[in-house]
Amino acid sequence: MSLQNFLEFLISLFPAFHQGPESWGLLCLRGVWGVVLLFYAVPMFKNVWGWMDMGKPSGIPAPLQALGAFTICGGGIAMIFGFLTPLAALALSGSMAIALALHLKDGVPLMKPRPDAPGKSYESALVYLAIAIIF
Repeated sequence: MSLQNFLEFLISLFPAFHQGPESWGLLCLRGVWGVVLLFYAVPMFKNVWGWMDMGKPSGIPAPLQALGAFTICGGGIAMIFGFLTPLAALALSGSMAIALALHLKDGVPLMKPRPDAPGKSYESALVYLAIAIIF
């Protein structure tokens, strides 16, 4: 297999580029979501091996916690720059599905009664999973 055939094969794995207004909408969504993911990931790096252990042990091994932090940060960077977007979206889908499953396992509600109410909700994990699936 020649290099040209190999490159054509790799290109065929990715979907066609969008044209028109929807491409601008996806560009804006990708950029904004990438920035949000970076802001979401920055606090994780203060304790990359134990960021899920807030006050009590989460039961998630430290290497998996670090992998989650790097996936979210790397996925945010990839979304901002449009670098291997489908591959980054696949990794982010996995991270968000795990986050959603952990919230559901803990019995966390979909939404808090008020936005400023204390406690957790799984609405952001669900929305982030939906966005990742879009890409």
